[in-house]
Amino acid sequence: MRKPRTHREPGDISRRRGTVLAGVAIAGAGLLGASFSTKPGSARFYALSLGTAGTWLIGGLQTGSVHLGCEQAAPHRFRAVAAPIATGAAAFGVFYGAARIARHIPLLNEAISSVLRYAQKGSDPLVMLTALANGVGEEVFFRGALFAAIGNRHPVLASTAIYTLAATATRNPALMLASGTMGALFGLQRRATGGIQAPVLTHLTWSTLMLRFLPALVDDPPAVR
Repeated sequence: MRKPRTHREPGDISRRRGTVLAGVAIAGAGLLGASFSTKPGSARFYALSLGTAGTWLIGGLQTGSVHLGCEQAAPHRFRAVAAPIATGAAAFGVFYGAARIARHIPLLNEAISSVLRYAQKGSDPLVMLTALANGVGEEVFFRGALFAAIGNRHPVLASTAIYTLAATATRNPALMLASGTMGALFGLQRRATGGIQAPVLTHLTWSTLMLRFLPALVDDPPAVR
């Protein structure tokens, strides 16, 4: 069986990248937290959200090579695209079921509702744009540049921990739980495939379905027994 490419780098290069990546992580987390402190639907929210996406994307691309990791042989091309998309749809199903349960838990219900207000009160195209831009940017940074810089030191665990830590800037427990769960999945995909194509496709699929279907669930109040 062919082993996936990990694209790990020499220690000195990894350490230099790590210093720059730490600064990008702090800047990105700060912008993320600021974006979720603004009024839903405001121009400031979209500006900060796109600024966050740009920070992840540019920061990741400027600190070294980011590998797709996809198979180039024709028989593998369809599977390399279909499998991550199916994984994203399955992840959405799990989150949708969890959201139905969370509606009965006041803390989580309020946390989810507060995030979805940005979708409910904003422009649908702009909300989708910011969500997908951040999805790509996050994968380029966390599963691309950062993952490569971590090297052999438990990259899935370490990248997931940093990803979740960045989400704490939002002070939203639902986003933190989602970051921890999906970050682990994206990290496992990155390790298995040797690049970011699979986690990008899964992330975009999951984000699209969440924005399309989750607001309606939250709008429908749970039955009172």
